[in-house]
Amino acid sequence: MASTPGFEPTNSSVTPRYAEIATFMRAAKVEIAPPLEIALVGVPLDLGATYRSGARHGPAGVREASRLIRQVNPTTKVNPYRLCNVGDVGDAPTHPLSVERSVDLIEAFYERIADVGATPISMGGDHTVPLPILRALVSGAPLALVQIDSHSDTFDEFMGTKCNHATFVRRAIEEELLDPKRVIQIGLRGTRYGDDDVEYATKVGIRMITMDEYETLSRDAVCAEIRRVVGDASVYVTIDIDGLDPKEAPGTGVPEPGGISMRDVQMILRTISGLNLAGGDVCEVVPSLDPTGITCINAANLMFELTCLAAVAHDQRRSKKRRI
Repeated sequence: MASTPGFEPTNSSVTPRYAEIATFMRAAKVEIAPPLEIALVGVPLDLGATYRSGARHGPAGVREASRLIRQVNPTTKVNPYRLCNVGDVGDAPTHPLSVERSVDLIEAFYERIADVGATPISMGGDHTVPLPILRALVSGAPLALVQIDSHSDTFDEFMGTKCNHATFVRRAIEEELLDPKRVIQIGLRGTRYGDDDVEYATKVGIRMITMDEYETLSRDAVCAEIRRVVGDASVYVTIDIDGLDPKEAPGTGVPEPGGISMRDVQMILRTISGLNLAGGDVCEVVPSLDPTGITCINAANLMFELTCLAAVAHDQRRSKKRRI
């Protein structure tokens, strides 16, 4: 299915990359309304971050960096703009002084996206952001989760609060938004406060792949493990940019040495193409801590990979409906 003319991205081979207002990957700026199928969204929230702030500027920084992105995936050959109507719907509303109010506003915004049947691909924001998105998306069976991160984000509370970037996975499991047996976390390596930091994750059956194990396994084996854990469930993919090694993503609030390479994350996402993607995000990008701009560039490329996954999944669902 070809995109309708109103959803045509800006062609960077015709219009210079430095011209026109920045949208995610030069996608058309659109409203949340049919025939939108993939919604590119910014979520400028960092009130849930507990160390270095600035992720509220992530959407703006990544929109600018994403001028570099062209239209065709070099490995999978997917052109998401030819498969689906892809549009930048702007930023979800947030409250600059209240994380709780922000979470409510974000959830309501994503409910509008869900109501038109579009798949959201988002740029945070800190890692509180997936929780309100999941609340808006899940109306039936819990989703599976693929999480690339240096931290498990399964604390019950952190700094005396229950809604922040270190608790979203636990809240989502407690609220039955995620099936813990279908949650896989890749790249865990951060130093811990104590031996019980990942006790909850172990107890509920989350599949945790530390960087130590990642180096023991091959990349292909990790991709096979993702498919085993997720199965045929609808899946959400969340990428904390600190999952990448800080030499490739220094612009983040809590950098952890010894992470996954950008190349490996690209190939993991390309290899799992065909999963039933319900949505995805990249979080924790702090442009002010990104002196060379490489973090924003890598985040933009990961957002493109997620958009390709969403386009394939959306096209598969459309084809299935036609056969029925």
